[in-house]
Amino acid sequence: MRRGRWRFFRHDAGREAGPPPWLYVLLFIAALALGQWSVAALNVTVVWPANAVLLAAVLQLPRDKARGVLIGGVLLNLANNIVRGDPTVFAVLNVALNLLQVVVATLLARRLCGAALDMRRPKRLFRFAIGAVIPAVALTTVLAGVVVIATRRLPLELINFRLHHLFDMELLAMMIVTPALLLVARTHRFRNDAQASPLEVVALIGLVGVTALGVFGQSVAPIMFLIFPPLILLAFRLSPPWTAAALLIVTLVAAGATLNGIGPIGLTRLTQDPALASIPAIMRQMNVLHVFLLALVATVLPITTLSSERRRLFARLHDRTETALAALQRAEKADAAKSRFLAMMSHEMRTPLTGITGYADLLSRHPELDLEGRRQVEAVRQCGEAMLRLIEDLLEVSSGGGELASKPVDIPALVEEAMGPAREWATVRGLNFVIDYVPGAEGAALTDGRRLRQILHHLGSNAVKFTGRGGVRIQVERRDDRLRFEIHDTGCGMTKDVLAGIFSLFEQADATTRRAHEGAGVGLALAKTHIDRMGGSVWVESTPAMGTTFTVEIPAPAVEVPATAEALAVQDRRMRVLIVDDHPSNRDLMRIMLEAADCETAEASDGREAVEAVQAGAFDLVLMDVRMPVMDGVAATRAIRALDGPAAEIAILAVTAEAMPEDVARCLSAGMDAHVAKPITQARLYAAMDQAMDAAENRIDNVQAA
Repeated sequence: MRRGRWRFFRHDAGREAGPPPWLYVLLFIAALALGQWSVAALNVTVVWPANAVLLAAVLQLPRDKARGVLIGGVLLNLANNIVRGDPTVFAVLNVALNLLQVVVATLLARRLCGAALDMRRPKRLFRFAIGAVIPAVALTTVLAGVVVIATRRLPLELINFRLHHLFDMELLAMMIVTPALLLVARTHRFRNDAQASPLEVVALIGLVGVTALGVFGQSVAPIMFLIFPPLILLAFRLSPPWTAAALLIVTLVAAGATLNGIGPIGLTRLTQDPALASIPAIMRQMNVLHVFLLALVATVLPITTLSSERRRLFARLHDRTETALAALQRAEKADAAKSRFLAMMSHEMRTPLTGITGYADLLSRHPELDLEGRRQVEAVRQCGEAMLRLIEDLLEVSSGGGELASKPVDIPALVEEAMGPAREWATVRGLNFVIDYVPGAEGAALTDGRRLRQILHHLGSNAVKFTGRGGVRIQVERRDDRLRFEIHDTGCGMTKDVLAGIFSLFEQADATTRRAHEGAGVGLALAKTHIDRMGGSVWVESTPAMGTTFTVEIPAPAVEVPATAEALAVQDRRMRVLIVDDHPSNRDLMRIMLEAADCETAEASDGREAVEAVQAGAFDLVLMDVRMPVMDGVAATRAIRALDGPAAEIAILAVTAEAMPEDVARCLSAGMDAHVAKPITQARLYAAMDQAMDAAENRIDNVQAA
């Protein structure tokens, strides 16, 4: 709603609706005829709806049509006064006051109620009554009183009565007729507002009409209050235009009955006032009818507008709820599609990397390789590992990282593992690389080792990447139940502008094509995400050309890990291992790695062959891929666990490109003992085999103890 502008005619761009101009003119003529008849027949004016009709026409019609109706109304009003026999001065003065009332009410309504004049809004109806109609009618009533006092010598009581009657009469007309016409003009806005059937509409209108006839068709008891229940019921059930029509019906019935000397209004006891002796009794009783009808309007119209607003808000809420549910369904489908895409991409990208990094790792250990060949193979291995880290980071950022998994972690071992690639890179670049442990920081802590490893790896690699001389120093310190890591480098440093965006995804200090450093802008954003999810904090201090210090604090209570007898190294065992994978190159790679550990191997290309092989032969361990034709690894594991005899207890290690957190949980819940994600190296494979064998041993012990 737009308020605050003084305008008289409506905006030309508004939608034209409602009665045509000629119908307003006919209504105006009918209003004049009603006033002329009541004065001639009863010497009293019951109601003066002419100004209300003109006000509705000016508020509703476009400029040119409204101007025509207004001019026509003024001329008709003047002609009516002359025909009635009023002196020319009073005839013109009456027309001027009527016109002034319409003009003032129009200006105030435009100013306070907005351009739409939507009377189904309770606030607009209230503003229309209090801010426009009452001031306009009061102004013309006061001016009429001034004219009467100046031109006629009448008793003050008589003047007061006539002004009171004039105010009530014109206010009642504007509060009934104008809103009714405006509501009828905007009937199209209420097409979806009705909750009653056509039969109920007829029944309610009929009930109001019958009640009005019953109340005003008798002169025995003052039972005007009986009209309120059916009208209020109608106001709740029907739209505002129907309520306005019902008010008009009640007004016509009540006024017609009262003018004919019938109805409870005639039971009003009038005081004996000599100053009012010249006024007919029916005219004095009309003030009671006016008050009754005004009370009816003040009760029913707000109820119908509030009810309409409530239904409109409920309809909007329903539409928005439906829209939100539809959006939620689309989001859930998109999230499911994203999860499927991530799982597929994780598998499809890890599978070829298995061959690249695995064979590069094997070749780097070959004794017959010369220095140049070893350098080239090492370059292939490092590129493969860099690609793997980038893929893992992107998948981690896309998936959100899953839930926290806090377990006892050996902090020095984790730090050394996380900083291993950064240390190697620093050595290649001729930089110092030092890790200091403040006393008390050694030992185990309860934390999410995977996330902490990624945090330290990205911060360490970032420090080495931006350091051209000097070195990098990592300090590990315990402060109560929190671990603090300070990663300090003597690199190029950062300005305040660069610092402001370093934790933003895909943000880079130098994003130009001339940049000297590689990177996708994922590492620091991922580290910050992990730190936040672990309930930690990170801050950065940097000076251009002097270096940078990243400080990380995370909750990590110290824990005691009971000492256990070290398991025999895989290389010292003579094991029989079943390799299950649908890719021949992957089976060949793992066979070579296992033969280097003096293991006997057998191969299967799908889950069904794996189950048959376990049934037929005695194996110590199964290296199980997950995504395979015929029968996948999860189904094969369940089938093996359902076998009879010792074969059901065999250790099973998932060696798969299915590396999402939910994939790990799915493998373990199916009965696998451990999980290692492709691509693999000898060291990772051997460590995972040890983990699977230990887990299988604990599982068997627990079953026997139970």
